[in-house]
Amino acid sequence: MTSADPSDEREANPMRDFPGVYVNGRWAPSQGDRLVVTSPATLEPVGSVTLATPADVDAAVAAARAAMASDAWAAMSSVDRGALLGRVADALEKRSVEFGDLVSAEMGSPRKWASFGQVGTALGVLRTYEKLAAEYEFEDTRRSAMGGEVVVRQLPVGVIGAILPWNAPLFTAALKIAPALVAGCTMVLKPSPEAPLGIALLTEVLEEAGLPPGVVNIVVGEAATGEALVAHAGVDKISFTGSTAAGKRIGAVCAADVRRCSLELGGKSAAIVLEDIELDRATVTGLVAGVMANNGQVCVAQTRILVPGSRYDEIVGALAEAADRLVVGDPCDPATQVGPVISAGARDRIDAHVRAAVEGGARIVTQVGDTPGPGWYVRPTVLADVDNDMPIARQELFGPVAVAIRYHDVDEAVALANDSDYGLAAAVWSADRDHAFDVASRLRVGSVAVNSSAPLDFGSPFGGFKQSGTGREGGPEAIAAFLEPQTIIR
Repeated sequence: MTSADPSDEREANPMRDFPGVYVNGRWAPSQGDRLVVTSPATLEPVGSVTLATPADVDAAVAAARAAMASDAWAAMSSVDRGALLGRVADALEKRSVEFGDLVSAEMGSPRKWASFGQVGTALGVLRTYEKLAAEYEFEDTRRSAMGGEVVVRQLPVGVIGAILPWNAPLFTAALKIAPALVAGCTMVLKPSPEAPLGIALLTEVLEEAGLPPGVVNIVVGEAATGEALVAHAGVDKISFTGSTAAGKRIGAVCAADVRRCSLELGGKSAAIVLEDIELDRATVTGLVAGVMANNGQVCVAQTRILVPGSRYDEIVGALAEAADRLVVGDPCDPATQVGPVISAGARDRIDAHVRAAVEGGARIVTQVGDTPGPGWYVRPTVLADVDNDMPIARQELFGPVAVAIRYHDVDEAVALANDSDYGLAAAVWSADRDHAFDVASRLRVGSVAVNSSAPLDFGSPFGGFKQSGTGREGGPEAIAAFLEPQTIIR
């Protein structure tokens, strides 16, 4: 039996076209321009959407505000809202292959990785909040410090403007939709124009689950659409995932109107490899996966690998060999482990950073050669002899490039890991898990994985210190982020 040609799989999945904007439970006509979404692997069209106009944003916000006041939503209990999320998960799971294919095609995520990293993570978030909805306390009664009784109620913030990135659209949408809906909020989602198709298809799942019209509305657009949503007087809170530069602008706009915002921004995460590490295949594979997953395009990518000087050559050599074994190619091919980056501009920026690092004294220790065409590919790259002050060690690349930084003792490793403008995530690798935990507790980051490249748990808070953002997603903390406490003294 011969394996199928990836092109055959593409032919079996025709272009998906979504005309108009999704407002009040239906695709409404729009005067906006049509946007053709192209595959970063083949540069061929994979679907189309309509770019929202300012009038479309107004209509979407109005629908969300009306839904907030509707009996269909306002009177629904948190338990029922959780059950609705369970139905969304059921409907998504039934179509998981279709969603995985579509997201893989539009943003280049390797199809095998997309099954978990794109679709499976969204399912995990929805299932988690289905359970949390039944457990969360929205009201408690306590004794007043002055005598008598106080009731503290948790009320929904209101209409949420949620702005999504392109690298993991379904997962980040679930991280915002699930806790916001449990809290009783309504939403206007703005997907990235680089990867809007999976979010557009999500509307069919929401409808199948029985979501009332207007609770979730979708407007696709570029920066101008995001700016219109952020500045809209009818939006009570912005939840943004994206670059630190954009997050700073959004935070300033929200602050001017004293409106709430949560910002999950960039990262330049470190993986500290302690001297006692057992350098088996699982460890090396995990370290490399922490950089190369989703073609290096994940916010928690642990691209700074801190290596003890006593074992530097050994560990760097093992990392280079593992990176060279990765299969680079068409994301539709099940054998592919690394696909293209999102655009020509991203590829050129990554290549320029690598060249500048080499000119500054770094060494490429992985193979150098041709990449597949015609898409925007970058070979998995490991750079040795990198100084933590080099731009490549300080700026988020969003590509399959690891830098190996030498340290002499644990104190220096911790100092290097913390010496960053960012503080999103990290990992500590050691044969002694208790020692690793002690080192992890010294890091100024939002989450740390021990002997793993996955510093995220669906039921726990996720977010960053410093310029990695404000607020948290995940766990009951994310529900609280969409609520306003109200105190009634009686």
